Amino acid sequence: MRKLIFGMNVSVDGYVAAPGDDLGWSAPSDELFAWWLDQERAISLFLYGRRLWETMNAYWPTGDQQPDATPAQIEFAKNWRDTPKVVFSSTLDEVDGNARLVTGDAIAEITRLRTGDGGPMRVAGATLAGAAMRAGLIDEYEIVTHPVLVGGGTSFFAALDRRTNLDLAETRTFPGGVVLARYETRR
Repeated sequence: MRKLIFGMNVSVDGYVAAPGDDLGWSAPSDELFAWWLDQERAISLFLYGRRLWETMNAYWPTGDQQPDATPAQIEFAKNWRDTPKVVFSSTLDEVDGNARLVTGDAIAEITRLRTGDGGPMRVAGATLAGAAMRAGLIDEYEIVTHPVLVGGGTSFFAALDRRTNLDLAETRTFPGGVVLARYETRR
């Protein structure tokens, strides 16, 4: 069975994006960016909701060609392009690059992918991850908390029908007071 991971930058009050989809508060230090790159290299399949897919696909296909791209950003862009992706959307007609589109039941497809062979998968996008969370499909949470309160926006956590017990697997502090807490779902 494949592992399903959900991890994002989060404000102290639990948001992945501030009102207006503002992400400016979550700019990573070089050390945090390198950590995210290492995590992404270990992923064999990205699962994207439409909004985050559009955000990532607007920049990373050519992120390594930007004049101010750092070596880590160049490597991230290459890895992002090379890693297969599944995009879940009922409004898109097509996706490009190394991606395929799923317009049907997201939970059924994630369950099918999770029970198959292969390396870890990362679910990306709070709405899609929330559905996977409610279905009990997420095996690991990577919560990278930035020292800011944004007061609203897109929540990292979905409302759940039942409690999910977690085991703390790792903590780490990054420059600027950013803290990683990695949890594994207790099964």
